[in-house]
Amino acid sequence: MSNNNPDYKSFTDEELIFKFQKEDVEAFNEIVFRYKDRLVNFLFRYTGNRDDSEDLAQDTFLKLYRSKHLYREIAKFSTWFYTIAINIAKTNLRKKSRHKAISLSSFDPEGEKDFELTANVISPDETANASIENYYIQKAIDSLGESFKEVIILRDIQDFEYEEIAQITGLPLGTVKSRINRGREKLKEILSEIYKPEE
Repeated sequence: MSNNNPDYKSFTDEELIFKFQKEDVEAFNEIVFRYKDRLVNFLFRYTGNRDDSEDLAQDTFLKLYRSKHLYREIAKFSTWFYTIAINIAKTNLRKKSRHKAISLSSFDPEGEKDFELTANVISPDETANASIENYYIQKAIDSLGESFKEVIILRDIQDFEYEEIAQITGLPLGTVKSRINRGREKLKEILSEIYKPEE
């Protein structure tokens, strides 16, 4: 690295977005590098679908690219960025649920299905206990209602503070805390139903 090139790795997220607002594309590239894997993981947990999560991550970075001037230093960059991501994910989920509505209602006329197991199956090379457990954890997360799912993923998988989750979701702090507690209880219940490892 030549001496006249800034060391982007040493910048905070906020410094990077301000540089990008001044059309420094290298700063944007560093943001992508820092957030890509975390973002795809977050979106995978939220959607339960690897292809969707990668597409939605691209959409999120594209929105960031186009909306960079909307960022203000009233929030941490990560909080603002995940707000974009979660809004894109919710919009996608609503579109998909509209497409699914007819076939699901005829399949489950009573509307009593507690959770839906998707067509994903464990491939033969994923027989390690960790992979199997992860599979069932994802199935349990998929079956949570949207209001519980987003706060559980943000807190327990992405490690956001309660206050940051309140900013990302636009919910009161008390609601965030109670939803996380109730969501964890629901997860335990669902897991006890669907995951019964051999003794």
